[in-house]
Amino acid sequence: MQITPPTRHISSPDGADLRLRQAAEQLEATFLAEMLKSAGLGQSRDQYGGGAGEDQFSSFLVQEQAAAMVRAGGIGLSESLYEALKEKEDDR
Repeated sequence: MQITPPTRHISSPDGADLRLRQAAEQLEATFLAEMLKSAGLGQSRDQYGGGAGEDQFSSFLVQEQAAAMVRAGGIGLSESLYEALKEKEDDR
């Protein structure tokens, strides 16, 4: 099963819009990483050997999994944040 990301509407491809979108996506990825950690993803498991090495790198795995979720469409948080930030910027 292949997941296709939703179509994003970008009003203008200038640098400010791109920076707003990237910031919104980074925030969504950080939020998802925290949710994944709370769900127990990235905790040491005995079957993999555990240890300090696994503990140190598990946060990288969780963060990358969250970023992959955002690239695949996420939960819509980044789009909502982007629209709110864009609206606020347009009001200026």
